[in-house]
Amino acid sequence: MQEGLEAAAIGAGKAQGAAARPASQRAMQRRAVVAASLGNALEWFDFTVFSFFAVLIGKLFFPVEGEYGSLLLSLATFGIGFVMRPLGSVVIGNYADRAGRKPALTLTIGLMALGTAIIGLAPTYAQIGIAAPLLIVAGRLLQGFSAGGEVGAATSFLMESGTRANRGFMVSWQMAGQGASALAGALCGALLTRGLAPEALESWGWRVPFLLGLMIGPVGFYIRRHLDETHSDHARERSAFAEVLRGHGRALLLGTLLILGGTASMYVVVFYMPSYLVKMAHMPPATSLLAGCAAGATLLVLSPLAGWLADRLPRRKPLLLAVSLLSLLVVWPAFSAVQGQPSLATVLAVVVGLVALLSTSSPAGFLLIMESFPRKVRATGLAIVYASGVTLFGGFAQFIVTWLLKLSGDPMAPAWYMLGCSAVSFAALLAFREQAAAD
Repeated sequence: MQEGLEAAAIGAGKAQGAAARPASQRAMQRRAVVAASLGNALEWFDFTVFSFFAVLIGKLFFPVEGEYGSLLLSLATFGIGFVMRPLGSVVIGNYADRAGRKPALTLTIGLMALGTAIIGLAPTYAQIGIAAPLLIVAGRLLQGFSAGGEVGAATSFLMESGTRANRGFMVSWQMAGQGASALAGALCGALLTRGLAPEALESWGWRVPFLLGLMIGPVGFYIRRHLDETHSDHARERSAFAEVLRGHGRALLLGTLLILGGTASMYVVVFYMPSYLVKMAHMPPATSLLAGCAAGATLLVLSPLAGWLADRLPRRKPLLLAVSLLSLLVVWPAFSAVQGQPSLATVLAVVVGLVALLSTSSPAGFLLIMESFPRKVRATGLAIVYASGVTLFGGFAQFIVTWLLKLSGDPMAPAWYMLGCSAVSFAALLAFREQAAAD
């Protein structure tokens, strides 16, 4: 009798433990999603606001003559932050693969917040002269360095916090977080543009979103300090950077080429579209900002669904091939429609359609790349891939497209740029070897 009671108690304890483990695992995954998304949100919120106020920032900090002069300098400053991304990917990626994901994530959000504060509080050129644009550049360089390691550490952390059955869904929150922050940035820009007089917007209104973004920093810093670690390797003798270069060169090259199409499309459609609509389609600034809202909302809603889909497919590559081919086919008609009928309805349909394609492929694309690297070099590998591709063809996308518009006068220049980058990515995808699910 006593033995039976003891056996029953042991069985009940095991059952309770088995029930508690999934509950605790779900709680850990929720913390992982929030922690990883907050750092990414700060980065993208700032990028979105900077892009939407690029014309005004150019006027205040880069006062040069010519229709495109100050805008080009403002967009070049936006792009110059990306020059630091490869350095950040190596330094912070190595740190994440050695010391752990948690300390790397804590470091990146602190650096991002500092860069945002510098930009939001910088005096204008009229107030302090040449020091003003130098401060803006310094803020962007600091943000670029931190962002270079953020994606590798945060996305690896999301993947490793999930299981083989839901890692696509976990990774999808990287893009969903970007969508949420892009939506918040666009809404903030639209409300300020509509609600403030031009003088007030130029005087202080443009600074409000940057200062609001700073609120994310302390919250994210606190949450990231209290995460459960998913990987660390303090005893490693060789740097992850050296190891990934020596043993995974093919994955680095093809991974970098693979993300070109999506990166170029993302930065043109989400960030450049408001300036493009004002300059080329002569739409009101507040109306054009709604395109950014539509892009952010689409990313936020569709990315988790795309992650769920990626988890249920036996292979990632067929989905990516189908989406890539469809993207190549619709880019030209999409921009032709905007030029032919520059109405709000047309713009929103084009933006939602293009971003929907990006959302559908992103989780599967991230998994395809990350599963080609072992856990011990995953953060460094993904960070280098992402930083290199984004630096070369994403960060300077707005500058390149504006320069092409000035040089050719062809309003279809953004479509040509996106088509070229997408064609390169399609070729890289054909050559990419899909690996079995990694640890």
